[in-house]
This record gives sequence, C-alpha cells and structure tokens, in this order.
Amino acid sequence: MRLCKEHAQIKRHLSVERIADRMGVTHDSLYKWLATGRMPAILIPAYELACGCHYVTNWLAASGGSLVVDMPTGRKAEGTELLDMNSSCAAALQLLTTFYAAPQSADPEATLAALRLHLEQVAYHHHNVAQYATPELEF
Repeated sequence: MRLCKEHAQIKRHLSVERIADRMGVTHDSLYKWLATGRMPAILIPAYELACGCHYVTNWLAASGGSLVVDMPTGRKAEGTELLDMNSSCAAALQLLTTFYAAPQSADPEATLAALRLHLEQVAYHHHNVAQYATPELEF
C-alpha cells in the first residue's frame, strides 16, 4: 500500500489527503490503513485507481500463488505478435529443456521469466478469443 502511495506522490503529485478525497474517505482513515497495512478490501480498487497503480492487487494475487495477466485491449492480433508468441514459446521450451537436463547449470530466473512471458501471451490471446463470442458494446 505504501508503494502505491509513493507512486501517487511521485508520478501524480498527490498527497495522502488528495488520495483520500478521490477515494471518498477521510485522510485520517487512510493514514491509519497505511500505518497498519489493513484496508477494507472493497476500497482497494478505489485506492489503486486514485494512485494509478495496482501493486496491492498484484501482491494479493502473487501471495495467493496466482499469475496476474493484464486484460486484452480487444484489438486484432497482428502477424508479428503471433510470430513473437511462437518464438517466446520456443525460447521457453529450450530453457526448460536445458533446466531439466542439467538444473545446476541452468539459469532458473531466465527460465521462469521466459515461461511467465509465454503464459501471459497465451492468456492474452485466450481472453481475446473468449471475448469474441460476447463482444463488448462500443461507446
């Protein structure tokens, strides 16, 4: 929560009082939640919207063992994006094969990063295809 506050102060030039005002709560309550690390869960989206970042949600998901993937924009994928996804899959599989063949000489951080990138790309396109059946309204 403090990282969100610092982000808002640095990037958006917001004080704690202005963040609290945008959330619709008193600044005293926000100071208390920041000091104790306990904020009502229903206020987390408003807090992150006011701060302009999603560190609390990402931390909650990661601490629960989940992977956070940004929602697709709904635009049509270009051929280069699909080729990039294929290349990242090949790179991830190569690193994974190396890891399982000789774990002591492999780089686990690079392997995890490649696997995470591939999972994010696949999840992005998975959601785009799923949204095709129920398109969103254009305003």
